[in-house]
Amino acid sequence: MDHLKIIIAVIFFLATGIRVNAQERIKTDNKEAKTDSVSVSTKQEHSPRKATIYSAVLPGLGQIYNKKYWKVPIIYAGLATLIYCIDWNNDYYVKYKKAYSDITDSDPTTNSFKDLDIEGSWDFTNSSQVQQFTERLDNAMTSARRYRDLCIIGTAALYALNIIDASVDAHFFNFNLNDDLTVNWTPQPVMCMNQRLVGINCIIRF
Repeated sequence: MDHLKIIIAVIFFLATGIRVNAQERIKTDNKEAKTDSVSVSTKQEHSPRKATIYSAVLPGLGQIYNKKYWKVPIIYAGLATLIYCIDWNNDYYVKYKKAYSDITDSDPTTNSFKDLDIEGSWDFTNSSQVQQFTERLDNAMTSARRYRDLCIIGTAALYALNIIDASVDAHFFNFNLNDDLTVNWTPQPVMCMNQRLVGINCIIRF
């Protein structure tokens, strides 16, 4: 009977120890899981998709997201210059177009072309000079329209370049550039035409 009590006591002790150990293990696992979940949740991945969308919505915003703040003034300086050129050339195009329409119609009261400052002195009672003036006016109108359209294309290209730049920078945001650049040269046997030769193995680490 005493032996039976001792055996029961040992079994109870071992079971209690196993239970306590299991509970401690569960608590430890829970803490590790919570720590892992916290570390995973707090770690934010730099998203190229966000950078692309930001720059598409507002030029320069993707560069701010990538922490390339110095690029923002360059983008806006370029856009401001191109928009100014668009407006400037468009004003001249509208003015030349109105003057060309006035000089080619048969209404003598429409004479806005006389207010234009085009090189040369013109006698609008002389048909030959009127024809020369009309040709120059047509060339000036065509040039203003061409420069305006080129500035519009340049603005669209700069806008697209802003998006591409933000996307590329975002892809390389987490790229690790180590200053420790090493080159290791080690002899290594190589096989050439079933013959064992001695060669050099080059390993570059960066």
